[in-house]
Amino acid sequence: MPDRIADDQFSLQVESPVHAQALADYIRDTGDWLDVVPGIASVVVRFDASRVDGADASRVLASINNDFSFVAPTDGPVIEIPVSYGGDDGPDLADVCAAVGISTADFVELHTSPEYPVEMVGFTPGFAFIGGLQEELRVPRRSEPRQSVPSGSVAIADSRTGLYAMSSPGGWNIVGRTSAPLFDPHRDEPFLVSPGMRVRFTAS
Repeated sequence: MPDRIADDQFSLQVESPVHAQALADYIRDTGDWLDVVPGIASVVVRFDASRVDGADASRVLASINNDFSFVAPTDGPVIEIPVSYGGDDGPDLADVCAAVGISTADFVELHTSPEYPVEMVGFTPGFAFIGGLQEELRVPRRSEPRQSVPSGSVAIADSRTGLYAMSSPGGWNIVGRTSAPLFDPHRDEPFLVSPGMRVRFTAS
């Protein structure tokens, strides 16, 4: 059954970010909910509590969840993101390399080797959570978040790389910056990166 997390919200637990995105799309397409937000391991659904009883909403969501058959999608389109690593663009890169015991050149070689899945977009508008970071590059978030991280920043924390599409506060370790237009309000889809895509980083 869905977990009730607020007077007008339920949370459905899922197995993966890709599952969350697919279930959120499925629920959203019914048109019966005020908001549907996929996360890393859950989908949060908001309903109109002034018109719908919570118990009824819970039963409907449980039925939808039971009816939904998740099929893992094939790999999505691959997008290349050029990154200027280190220096003023990546002020945390040297500390990250010291923490994991590798050179900056080795870091860049490792980080630019695989294709990574875009798991979700959120936290701030357009912020991309990109999974699959190699074990040897993993470090925790900074102990003291920054009040402002420049747009275009490429950062890592735990098992993910993050892309800051817009300037915002943040506690991830900034290893570089991209010139790719992560946000363009004049595009049909303003944000360059979306869930289901795959990202390959290239050194610029």
